[in-house]
Amino acid sequence: MKPLFPLAAASLLFVAAAAQAQTRSVTGQVVGADKAEALPGVTVIVKGTTNGATTDAEGNFTVQVADKQDATLIISYLGYARQELVVRPDQTRVEIKLAPEAASLNDVVVIGYGTVKKRDLTGAVTSVKGEEVTKLPVTTITEALQGKIPGADITRANGYAGQGASIRIRGNRSISNPGSSNNVLYIVDGVQNVNAADIDPNDVQSIEVLKDASSTAIYGSRGANGVIIITTKRGATGKPKINFNAYSGITQVAGYGEFMSGPQWVDFRREAFRAAGTWNSPADDAVAFSPQQREAIANQEYINWPDQLLHNGMQQNYQVGLSGGSENTKVYFSLGYYDEKGLMKIDRFKRYTTRANIDQTVNKWLKVGVQTQLAYINNDIRRDPFNLASQAVPLGRAYDDEGKLIFRLLGSTQINPLADEQPGVYDRNTKTNRLSASAYVELTPLEGLSFRSMFGANYATSEAGNFFGVNTIDGAGNRSQASITNNQNRNLSWENVLTYKKEIGDHSLTLTGVASNLSFVSTSSFAGGQNQVLPSQSFYNLGAANQNPFFGSGYVRNDLISFAGRVNYSWKGRYLLTATTRADASSKLGPDNRWSYFPSVGLGWRIVDEAFMQRFKFLTELKLRGSYGVSGNDGISPYGTQNSLVATQFSWNETTATPTYTINGTIGNRQLGWEGTYTADFGVDFGVFDNRLTGTVDYYDAKTRDLIFPLTLPAFTGVTTVNRNIGSTRNRGWEVSLTSQNLRGESLSWSTTLTYARNRETIVELPNGDVIADDYRNSLIQGQPAQVYYDYKKIGIWQLGEEAEANSYGTPGQFIPGDIKVADLSGPDGVPDGKITAADRTIIGSRVPKWTGGLSNDVRYKGFDLNVLVIARVGQWISSDYYAKYTRSGSSNGAIVDYWTPENPTNEYPRPHATRTLSYITTLTEREASFAKLRNVTLGYTLPKSIVGRAKIDNVRVYVSGRNLYTLSNLKDFDPEGEGVIDRPLNRAYVVGLNVGF
Repeated sequence: MKPLFPLAAASLLFVAAAAQAQTRSVTGQVVGADKAEALPGVTVIVKGTTNGATTDAEGNFTVQVADKQDATLIISYLGYARQELVVRPDQTRVEIKLAPEAASLNDVVVIGYGTVKKRDLTGAVTSVKGEEVTKLPVTTITEALQGKIPGADITRANGYAGQGASIRIRGNRSISNPGSSNNVLYIVDGVQNVNAADIDPNDVQSIEVLKDASSTAIYGSRGANGVIIITTKRGATGKPKINFNAYSGITQVAGYGEFMSGPQWVDFRREAFRAAGTWNSPADDAVAFSPQQREAIANQEYINWPDQLLHNGMQQNYQVGLSGGSENTKVYFSLGYYDEKGLMKIDRFKRYTTRANIDQTVNKWLKVGVQTQLAYINNDIRRDPFNLASQAVPLGRAYDDEGKLIFRLLGSTQINPLADEQPGVYDRNTKTNRLSASAYVELTPLEGLSFRSMFGANYATSEAGNFFGVNTIDGAGNRSQASITNNQNRNLSWENVLTYKKEIGDHSLTLTGVASNLSFVSTSSFAGGQNQVLPSQSFYNLGAANQNPFFGSGYVRNDLISFAGRVNYSWKGRYLLTATTRADASSKLGPDNRWSYFPSVGLGWRIVDEAFMQRFKFLTELKLRGSYGVSGNDGISPYGTQNSLVATQFSWNETTATPTYTINGTIGNRQLGWEGTYTADFGVDFGVFDNRLTGTVDYYDAKTRDLIFPLTLPAFTGVTTVNRNIGSTRNRGWEVSLTSQNLRGESLSWSTTLTYARNRETIVELPNGDVIADDYRNSLIQGQPAQVYYDYKKIGIWQLGEEAEANSYGTPGQFIPGDIKVADLSGPDGVPDGKITAADRTIIGSRVPKWTGGLSNDVRYKGFDLNVLVIARVGQWISSDYYAKYTRSGSSNGAIVDYWTPENPTNEYPRPHATRTLSYITTLTEREASFAKLRNVTLGYTLPKSIVGRAKIDNVRVYVSGRNLYTLSNLKDFDPEGEGVIDRPLNRAYVVGLNVGF
């Protein structure tokens, strides 16, 4: 047997030598076509093999290719267009320039249940790459889109820790519950209803925003209000890549309204009693102030309560991502940690995330994969102390000489706004676990034919504990209370997609079929009681809260079954067609109307590719688009079509009230069906001068019919409302996006992107005409947006010398100098009648902006990069809590305002008065609130590769960033983006960040 060993060894050497003789080395360098800088970490693969390499810090690589024949190299790099290069047998070195993805019409854009080249789009879709998302150090992805998506109205609601932004795409369509029934649909890696707030922005590969019916119809009822598709990063062939991203900084209050100081409040209070005729000089202070207040005034003990509550906050974020893989196995894994301390004590948000995406090619016809994300959130929540602080008299002290909190201020019933900050008296915490997981199997049994089956699950649990002691704001010195609420949400989806692609000559065809089953289940339970014996046990021992126990539970489920089909057709790459239809069945609607059908069609014409256009050399892109389609909305709570009972108390004669049940005031309607939105969209995509200027322009008209509307019923029916399909709304407008490459040098580049959107939202039809509500904020009026202020029109303050005119509008003494003066606009006959009545109310303004916009500038000079983003929101009105903080008697503090006195005959605010009531106070709150804002400035520096390459590091970038830095507005008292809501102060942030790639 021994002679066999030398023979085997010789054979192996011969094979190795033969293999060596059949290959050759090819070297090269990869640089960016935009900056002419070497690109490290670029993946270079020999097509049809597993041979490959990754470029070093100088962009250099070496690969082995077959000898004496052509070889094709596949070059790919994040943020740049994929490229294939043929290497001839006589070539030993190649120089490769990669074009940025933004410049490539062959970019792949993610659409519903598939992808399409950007050049072949027929719908209104805006794509944002991952690097655009991470330019701003933000809490959520939605916030990063502000100013970048025309037609998306994005605002920040408040500055509490962990709070993000809200978004509306192309206006409000539904009016029964605009806060929830107009929400967009989020889809993450093909899974619907993933909480986008859980996703670390550094995990994002791309975001597509689908706006018109042609692009959203494939989602039927789910896409009626727009769709945001988030694609996270995947693994890539080549050596493993590690990226570390971090930032940390401080937050400060931005534009919070000022309240009267101690001396200002004292003057206000004295004026109130002077107007009542009981105060003439400080000698009369006894009629206006309590003894404790007079002592504080004498000692000049003044305090600013909101300032006592507000402090600098903190933000920090850390994320590490690992990607890599072979030709058949690709893996992406990340860990993230976000921590924010809010502007108040006991306001803290911590988010821990982990993500794993695995794709495995088993063989030529089978591919499988899983994608998971787990988020754990720990949130300490502060109840609102600002409304109390804004009214607390600004006299006295918060703590006594021994440092103990003074619970009741100046001997009054007023509670100290800092009461909840004392150790062990207040605890409100919510812990949330959210898991999003999906697994897919993809079969390609025949060329061009693929079948993909994916099962997804979103599972969330939360435990919300709440404890307040006796000496807290809620306890009010009377009682303590402890409670726990547990919620569990389980959303399951099973979606099957069949796709067939075929190209025959000049014809390109893609057929897509979808079958989908979605299930949503929510359960909840709560328990609590009063008089927690041991405050140290907080809400962890409810058994010790032995007085007035309360408890309950709930269960909600709804299902959605869907079937959809789509045809994408292209002839010569110039004439484009997309036709879609979808059928949805929702369990939330009536049994006879659960099914509905949502068709759409989109057409495109790439005029730039026509022969007669070739003489226009300045045109590099020109495409016309048009689409029309239908989408739906089942915007009603589960079981909303059924009759139900509600618990109540019943007493008879002298008997004690006993629990019983009665019919719910909102009765069921088994005939309730879908809302339908019929949208037409016309757009043009263009590029000129070698794409130095590119852009899109869209006009859309969306009509929503059969609104789900709570119709008021006559009192004699014994019930109040019934949900019916009645009424209609309309949204129409323009969207513009322009990008210019102002400078494109090797060392210096500068690009500008402008977005603009103008939407006109109107109620077209209501069942019984206008709905005029007692609340000035809740009226629905035909021809107006769904959210308007319908109120009296303030035209000033009654002045001295106008007494006779004032008396003519009411009874003698009803209006006197110093009172609010409102306009007489109408009467019983529709004309002014010399009286102020409810007929004089009118449209003051709308919460809907007339237009929104964004302007982003990116400048690069050698290793430096600068991003400046400005946003604008113009034409909207607000009703501000701040301006409503006006107590005429001066019994509590309020906003700093210009109020009327005989010596100061202003037309802004009425005269303080100790005994006179105030009419028309809501007219003081309504203001036009347009603003432009310096949303973000980021300055970064990337260290030279010649330096970091020595440490085997691909890239190192450091940056500083400021957010919400400056606001230009006619409203100077507060940040108008927050609408002057007292309990929701906004913040600005200053951070320092680091990006490292290995």
